[in-house]
Amino acid sequence: MAMTPATEHQPLGTPPSATTASDKERRRLHTKLKLATQIGEGIDGYIIGGIGMAMAALTTDLHLSTLMEGLVGASPLLGIFVGGPLFGRLADRFGRRPVFLADMLIFLIGSVLQFFVTDGLHLFLLRLLMGVAIGGEYAIGAPLLSEYAPSKGRGRLLASLEISWYVGYALATVVGALFATVDGGWRWSLASSAVIAVVCVSLRGGVPESARWLLSRGRREEAEQLIAKYGIEVDVEAELEERAESRQDGFRALFNRRNLRSTVFASVFWAALVLPYFAIGTFWTQVFDALHMGDNAVAALLVYSFTAVAGVTVGCLVVDRIGRRRLLIPPFWITAAALALVAAWPSATPVVVGGFLFFIFLNAASSALTAVYPLEVFPTSLRTTGVGFATAMSRVGAAIGTFLLPMGLESFGVRFVLLVGAGVLALGAVVSQFLAPETTDMDLARAARTAREKTAA
Repeated sequence: MAMTPATEHQPLGTPPSATTASDKERRRLHTKLKLATQIGEGIDGYIIGGIGMAMAALTTDLHLSTLMEGLVGASPLLGIFVGGPLFGRLADRFGRRPVFLADMLIFLIGSVLQFFVTDGLHLFLLRLLMGVAIGGEYAIGAPLLSEYAPSKGRGRLLASLEISWYVGYALATVVGALFATVDGGWRWSLASSAVIAVVCVSLRGGVPESARWLLSRGRREEAEQLIAKYGIEVDVEAELEERAESRQDGFRALFNRRNLRSTVFASVFWAALVLPYFAIGTFWTQVFDALHMGDNAVAALLVYSFTAVAGVTVGCLVVDRIGRRRLLIPPFWITAAALALVAAWPSATPVVVGGFLFFIFLNAASSALTAVYPLEVFPTSLRTTGVGFATAMSRVGAAIGTFLLPMGLESFGVRFVLLVGAGVLALGAVVSQFLAPETTDMDLARAARTAREKTAA
């Protein structure tokens, strides 16, 4: 099957020899698309990370019960459950471009309104809406970028989105710490995401439609014009063959014999990675107190956040060198063992510190794959629907963990909570061992076929 254009693998933004666009125009588009996607991913982490620093102050100001505290903490994750499948289906049916812009407008509106909340219910509903937008961002941002990316180096490019997520998360922690001593400072820290959203909205104007999506809808002439204009590496014949073989689309297609394997794998591995991270990160102050680690929980949360940034950066650098499976399966087992060790010796400071650092670093490194694997295991006609559904399933687990963690700490203690986290990670390791394909350096159409047809060794 011929690749179009007929060039060797190139970094995103490097022009092929045959093109009708100027180098300047092409580079401008690629830069805009990368920034618009990376900032969008960063604002997701910023919104979720900001609640950790603000939780104690807003709980006092808004007189939240333990139940409402859990709901506010879990609300974005619950919203993702709706937003991922909804925006994913819309992007597969109506195109990537309109959904890419509309999603960020919801972020902007929700960010501003957070400043004016008067009770826990208002904050819960607003953050639920922002969670819907976060789900939409996961479903459309990385898939759109992947459809412009070359096969070689695609993993590093997509994994860099996870760096943006963790940087956003860490930045929210820093901003929250700066406002921690200000009366009502939690309002300013939560609403500050509006500044990032304004920048991102301005970048998303003028981004063209995905050529792969156009091919999946049978619009070959339009697709080939974009391919020639912007030097996009696409196996046109493979995409058209995939379209001819697809007999149905929509959510039902995720569960037919062709796609069920990919749906189960993407959903389970993603959920197992993020459940312990979100639950412990959102209520880190309570976990810190339960482990009797002293009074400086803010400093510990900063270490937690920046260790994660270091981990995901390493994951980004090695994802194309060591392959997808090696970056996923061994870290699952190691992080499960790390949390189990902390649970076994919660009063031993070296064990607690070392165990958590191993967990945070390796969990974040593997999390680089959440921006890579789900996009590679689904065909173009189902890519955003599949990614949206996997996003939803991952956040169901994360939301359950975030909602139950404070009650689990209160009723069963920190050991029980940590052992549950270790069990979830071990489950992810087992499922990945049997279902994870190796898709490094494959064209997207070929990667989806491999995920569907081959049994992992």
